[in-house]
Amino acid sequence: MTDTVFCKKFKEELPALKIPPMPGQKGQDLLLSISQKAWDEWKSHQTTLINEKRLDMSNADSRLWLMNQMDKYFNNEDYEKASGFKALD
Repeated sequence: MTDTVFCKKFKEELPALKIPPMPGQKGQDLLLSISQKAWDEWKSHQTTLINEKRLDMSNADSRLWLMNQMDKYFNNEDYEKASGFKALD
């Protein structure tokens, strides 16, 4: 496995994930296209979404919604953001 990957989120060569972040083909796809930096930022954002939306991760619909948000996030599409959150300028 290489030490870097061309990250589709940040559009640059960055340190790669060491292991697939989830099982199955999805994990392998992420391993080959997402940097450690992008994954770490997604994990933080995912936690915010789970908490703010009060998602029940034992519910299949909640997990599917979160996976769709993850795909949008990594593909730089319009993804769900925390309401009331204001980025620092």
